[in-house]
Amino acid sequence: MTGSLFDLVIRNVRVEENGPLVDIAVREGRIADIGSDIRCEAIESVDGEGTFAFGGFVDSHIHLDKACILDRCTICEGTLAEAVRETARAKASFEEDDVYARAARIVEKAISHGTTRMRTFVEIDPRAGFRSFDAIKRIREDYAFAVDIEICAFAQDGLTNEPETVDMLDAALSNDADLVGGCPYTDPDPNRHIEMVFALALKHDVPIDFHLDFSLDPEWTDLPAVIDATLRHGWQGRVAIGHVTNLSAMSQAEIVSIADRLADAGIALSVLPSTDLFLNGRGHDRLVPRGVAPAHMLAGRGVVTSIATNNVLNPFTPYGDASLIRMANLYANVAQLSRDEDMALVFSMVTEVTAREFGSVGRLKIGAEATIVLLDSPGPRAAVREIARVVAGWKNGNRSFDNGKPRIHRPR
Repeated sequence: MTGSLFDLVIRNVRVEENGPLVDIAVREGRIADIGSDIRCEAIESVDGEGTFAFGGFVDSHIHLDKACILDRCTICEGTLAEAVRETARAKASFEEDDVYARAARIVEKAISHGTTRMRTFVEIDPRAGFRSFDAIKRIREDYAFAVDIEICAFAQDGLTNEPETVDMLDAALSNDADLVGGCPYTDPDPNRHIEMVFALALKHDVPIDFHLDFSLDPEWTDLPAVIDATLRHGWQGRVAIGHVTNLSAMSQAEIVSIADRLADAGIALSVLPSTDLFLNGRGHDRLVPRGVAPAHMLAGRGVVTSIATNNVLNPFTPYGDASLIRMANLYANVAQLSRDEDMALVFSMVTEVTAREFGSVGRLKIGAEATIVLLDSPGPRAAVREIARVVAGWKNGNRSFDNGKPRIHRPR
């Protein structure tokens, strides 16, 4: 396309590990050309200075509604039960503008860390009402210039014990929620809970995302019921699960067997290293178990796997900054991964593999949406190893953030 006029040209970037420097040309929000030394006029021209260009990070599992509430909660035990209890108490006083402000703080961090898509759970029940839901819908609209947000209407505290929550989820799904989520382990009747969530999904023709098997007990599991319901209702490829930390307490043979069943059912898995490390193993005074599901092993058996943020600055995870490259590095550390192919796999679990779960391509290619993020790295493997700095990003060809490149100022 020599001589063409483009809206944007990003020059001197790599699109593969240690690959040649190329230019990316953008017109009308889409990638018009990728090649070496594209000769053209452009409204905006950017020198990528050897950075790695990709489609941005994808956060498959985050809770924007209950982020940044450490000042309202007490952490004494550091357990899952305490986190659920403290958050349930705090959310009764959530107000829409309060939720919006806290969520905006995290979304802006995520944008600056290169996240271009995310799925957020929003708790809807008699305590939270629709206040958090209304706030997150505003967030989705106000930040659409930089990030695509899916909203999962979520039952954190059970369904059979609070039947009114079912009607509230139903209303949310009729009012722009994108999918429905459940948490069987907090319900007195987990199997019934699963069926109620599937009934809502079938009624509204939406995907499902479950929080599942959050323990270190391999015998305590609701996974078989989820797999059965997925196959029975023909919902393959439309169900995701998060946590499943009891996989970390199983033998490799057991994990392989479960992985094959998940792959056959088309069920995706999100691992949440920061939360799972913080809440698990509290009963051990030495050799504390990690409690993180081995996503790389499941990926090797064909399961769609992702690494995600989950919670930020609340009783479930009292730290965090919504950086997915940091989370990818944390997972690689916990899983004791070192090979180049493992680093590439881990990077894919916060980028293109997760993007496919969301129905997008993930890779930069001609004709694709011009959503582009630059990493100060020669490629994905190095990015994971070094927690590469995120430099700048564009959404549909429009600049959405700019962190700049660091400069060392030597004395004269």
